[in-house]
Amino acid sequence: MTRLILSTSNIMTGGPSIIRKPGADRSNLELTNSLRSNFLAAQQDYSPPLSATNGSPGSSYDGDQPSHRPQASVWTTRQGSDFYIPTIDWSLSGLAEERSQYDITVKLFYLPGADVKERERYTKDAVGLVLKELGVESVDLLIVSFPGMSFDGDCEWEADKRNSAQGNDEEEIESWPALEELHTQGIVKKLGLAEFGSEKLARFLARVKVRPKVDQVNVKDCCNVPPPLLKLAKLERIELLTHNDCTDILPSGTLRELLGQGVRGAGVLSESKRGLDGMKGDLTPEWVVKYTAVVRDRGVIENKGYFAAAELEE
Repeated sequence: MTRLILSTSNIMTGGPSIIRKPGADRSNLELTNSLRSNFLAAQQDYSPPLSATNGSPGSSYDGDQPSHRPQASVWTTRQGSDFYIPTIDWSLSGLAEERSQYDITVKLFYLPGADVKERERYTKDAVGLVLKELGVESVDLLIVSFPGMSFDGDCEWEADKRNSAQGNDEEEIESWPALEELHTQGIVKKLGLAEFGSEKLARFLARVKVRPKVDQVNVKDCCNVPPPLLKLAKLERIELLTHNDCTDILPSGTLRELLGQGVRGAGVLSESKRGLDGMKGDLTPEWVVKYTAVVRDRGVIENKGYFAAAELEE
């Protein structure tokens, strides 16, 4: 088994090609655009100079010529069973100012098809990577997004009703202690949920030790926050936030395309139809984590990015 760890680096310093593409405000598009841009940047950084190819322009790296990509081993790093795509230079990590100057929010997406029993490991690994990337020892808010959750309906009442039967209560409850432990250790100051309607939230609150302080909902289809959820949140002193994230943020097909041998792929995975070499095996996306560091007194996002993990059974 090989664990693939994908990273975007800080997309706030990546230029307009990353953060201003049409539709990039949605997390799934922002993630794929940012990963692709970071792969390309790493390939260009590690590509041999023209002199190494006899000065022939046709032999230099061209983003539209997959055959001219540098070998994956040049711009990626393997550490034991972990395979970093691209290589991460941790010496460049960290925030510009003191930790106290930032509000740091982390959102962890558990992906469909990943092993539910491994969510404790997923949680620790994801948060650990964020801490290392930002050079901090704690984050202010960790929101968890479970698969199969949404607010869809012709009105807010219908959306709230449909939400009550979504997801899996038992799996969500069993996954929560991993987040509670991070809170107890002081690594996470506040915990939050995503896409929990009034009934789901009420059932959840009755069964956990450390209660969520935030419920983040996407009301793009029903326009308004359901009144029952507003009432419950006020009663339980839970802050309601809105978002436009996609629950299934990194489907397996999208990930395979990102890492494949196509014109827009990274050339990491093999494609037998093209006769090109690369890593082979069944690919299972496990989790995605999004992090944002905002400078408190200025309200400016200094650092924002993503990590994603997948298991490759070779």
